[in-house]
Formats: sequence, structure tokens, C-alpha cells
Amino acid sequence: MALLHGYLWWRLVRTTTRPGVARRRLTLLAVVLTLLPTLAVTLRGSLPLGLYTPLAWAGFVWMGLAFYLFLALLVTEPVRLAARLRRPVPIAAAGGPVPAADDGLPRRVFLARTLAAGAGAVAVGTAGTGIVLANSAPVVRRVPVRIPRLDPALAGLRIVTFSDAHLSATYGGRRFERVVDLVNAQRPDVVAIVGDLVDGDVAELREDVASLADLVSEQGVYFVTGNHEYFTDTTGWLRYLPTLGVRVLRNERVELRRGAAAIDLAGVDDRTASASGLPGHGADLDAALDGRDDARPVVLMAHQPVQVAQARAAGVDLQLSGHTHGGQLWPFDYAVLLDQPVVEGWSMQGDTQLYVTAGAGYWGPPMRIGARPEVTVLELHPGQPVDPGR
Repeated sequence: MALLHGYLWWRLVRTTTRPGVARRRLTLLAVVLTLLPTLAVTLRGSLPLGLYTPLAWAGFVWMGLAFYLFLALLVTEPVRLAARLRRPVPIAAAGGPVPAADDGLPRRVFLARTLAAGAGAVAVGTAGTGIVLANSAPVVRRVPVRIPRLDPALAGLRIVTFSDAHLSATYGGRRFERVVDLVNAQRPDVVAIVGDLVDGDVAELREDVASLADLVSEQGVYFVTGNHEYFTDTTGWLRYLPTLGVRVLRNERVELRRGAAAIDLAGVDDRTASASGLPGHGADLDAALDGRDDARPVVLMAHQPVQVAQARAAGVDLQLSGHTHGGQLWPFDYAVLLDQPVVEGWSMQGDTQLYVTAGAGYWGPPMRIGARPEVTVLELHPGQPVDPGR
């Protein structure tokens, strides 16, 4: 935050103003804006919700706006450099001193202000679009998935999945109810919630999460922890979710049946769980698959796509993940690939199919650029895997 805002101060204050009252006031504003995002992150849970909510909105909106302001200003640097290189070099009169270059200052200030105004307009437009998209209804993506060992009696089985709702001071209420309504509209056989449901304690988010009780699914609603579940009252949530009809799969599996035909649905803890300090928490795929009939296909719920490495080694047919938010704010999708094998969508990882949903909510800035919120319907069919995008 300090480095980012240091650059913004230099470009928006230092190069656009002369020394004086205006510069001092704008510098003070820059200091306040530098603190806002940090306070929004660090004071969660330390302030009453009524006080924290406006701080969260201000801090996180500014975080997103500042990021795109930084990018827009960075793009204008070549223009500033070219202007400096083209500036006339002062020529001294015969026997006299070289004149000072302060006659060029107004031109530089005008250019700096013009570029700053243009960058500001681009950043505000981008951030504003991102706010609208992040808080709009999720898109519904329908993905046919072919599984070689699937019993034909299970053809058409619909698993409706979403992740990363991140219920919090800035996301919940009617917007999350809309997600639940959208899931129900798909007439799911199974609902799979693959982590990062909450960013707060049960007492804070009880009303926001209540709509989970309205989910209607023929074979149940299932949940696995994400990394953000370990930033809150993990034990409280794992006790509370079952009261809403949501079964938490912690390194275990269930059978999904149609008559005599069956498929296994397994779920594991997030890969960060073992570092949480909570006894017994940690991803354990061996425990989840122990004792199962290997002739039967298995679908795995695991929050982070990188967990597919273990799934592939264990012969899992299909893994459902989230965590990446589809990048959430372009160009962060490129950074995601430094830690995860896939940003979003369907892919083959060896013999294991992986689907990464882009998430229903957001974390931090209440914005999405290049990654719409989504609910995904995976319809299972027997057969050899085929890229559903073809």
C-alpha cells in the first residue's frame, strides 16, 4: 500500500502542483487514503458492524480504484518521458549564464494534470463497471462433463456448484439470496459449495447465510472449507452450517445414487487447514477415498485447483474447485497462474478433469473486471472426456 500510494502521490500531487497549501492538503489526503485499505483489512472483527461497514466500503472501493489508477498512470509514463526528451535545451548568450529551466515548469505541470485527469477518468470508469458487474446476478454456465465409468443410469445428473461468496460487511443480503434462487432454478440433483463462503463470524453473518436453508436439492447440499473459513470462527461455522441443511465434507465422501447406480462425492479440507492450528484439520484425500469401490467414479470437492495434483495421483475423475475468482480484477488472472494450474473453467489434468468456478462474490474491492460472478451447472454423462468449449 505504501509503495502504490507513494507512486500515486508523486504522479497526482507532486508533479501536478507547486509547493504550497494545495500540495500539503493533497498530501494529507494521500496519507489518509493510504491507511484506508489497511484499516479495512485489519479492523475486521474489531469494530461493531455498524462502524466497520462504511469503513470496509470506503477502504475496499478505494483499493480497487487506486489499483486501476496506478495502471492507467503507468501507461502514460512513455508520454511523459517523450515530452521530457523533446523539451528544448536552453542556449546561453555569449559570455552569459545558461538561463534557468523554470520557464518549462508550467508546461510540465499542464501535461501532468492532463495525463492525471485522463488516467482518473479511465480508472473511475473501469472501477465503476467492475462494481456493477460484481454486484449483478451471476451468469449461469452449463458444462457437460463426460466420465468414462459413469453408469448410464446416472446420465444427466446435475451438480450445481458455486464458490467464494465471501459473505461479509460488503456482500450478502438480497445479493446472496439471488444466488440461492439461481441455484434452485437449475433444479440441481446435488449442490456443491466449494469453499470461502464467509468472511466473518456466525453472529455477524447469521442473517446473510440464512438463505442457504432455502436450497432445494434432490441428493443434498454439500460444503468444503476454503482458506477464508480459517480466518474466522471455523468451529462455529462447521457446527452452524448443518442446521441450515448443509453437510460439511471433511476428508470424507458420500454416495449419490439412482436406483442401483452410484457415484461417490468426496470432499477435503482446504490445503491451508493444516496450518490453522485447529486439531484434526488438514486436507487428507486418502482418508476421503479410503474403502471406496474403485470401479465407481468419484467427484472431488477441493477449494483450491492446485489440490488436483493429489486428485490426479488418486485417480479422481472430476475435481470441483474455486478460490481464484477467475482473477477477479484483470490482470490478476496472470498472477494466479503463479500459484494455481488453472484460473477458471474446464481442463484436463492428466486423466482427471478439473472445473474451476469463478465464484459468486468477491473479496476486497467490490469489483470484477474480466471475471463475471458465476453459478455452474455440471451435467454428467458417460463417455470419454471432451472439451465442453469445443
